[in-house]
Amino acid sequence: TAGVPLSRYVFNSLLVTGLTVGLSLLFTTFAAFALAKLKFKGRQLMMDINQLALMFVATAVLIPRYLVICKVGLIDSIWAHILPLLAYPVALFLVKQFVEQVPDSLIEAAYIDGATDWTVYRKIIIPMIKPAIATAAILVFQQVWVNMETSNYYVNDDSMKTLTFYMNSLVNVNNTVSGQGMAAAASLILFVPNLVLFIILQNNVMNTMAHSGIK
Repeated sequence: TAGVPLSRYVFNSLLVTGLTVGLSLLFTTFAAFALAKLKFKGRQLMMDINQLALMFVATAVLIPRYLVICKVGLIDSIWAHILPLLAYPVALFLVKQFVEQVPDSLIEAAYIDGATDWTVYRKIIIPMIKPAIATAAILVFQQVWVNMETSNYYVNDDSMKTLTFYMNSLVNVNNTVSGQGMAAAASLILFVPNLVLFIILQNNVMNTMAHSGIK
């Protein structure tokens, strides 16, 4: 990490986290709408694959992920941080449960009035599932912000690595009593953004908890 300023790691983390969270929520809400409300061939198979994916931890798919990243030529690029983290089965499962509770009669009325799938998604689905989106945003943010896998395995250029990698490299180098203090400080620095995001979105998260208990 010599010669790379701290600001570069901060910028990389903010860029990677922002793009990953934004794209992940976009794809998650698209997929949730399609799986919950649209009828198409292979729908049940996709739902089964997502539920099966809930059983696997990231370590179990580390080698296939690496092979895919190599195959598409994304090693040492910003997309090597983003692509492996875009699909988050837990977020899709959560958002899909909310989309399923949107009344079919409301969607059918919109189609009768001439609405397209895009219009239904943008003007009906999204406004009605905002609590689930907020909760999914927190889950995805937590996964991406503290992730070291991409910096360790997919990126060799130090200037392309993230703040989490930098903080952990400091802790590993200083494996002493003072290093333990540095580890605590690094943990606090990495935890603060999660706390801030939760405080901002806490009302939506509470609504998600309350709504999920109503059948």
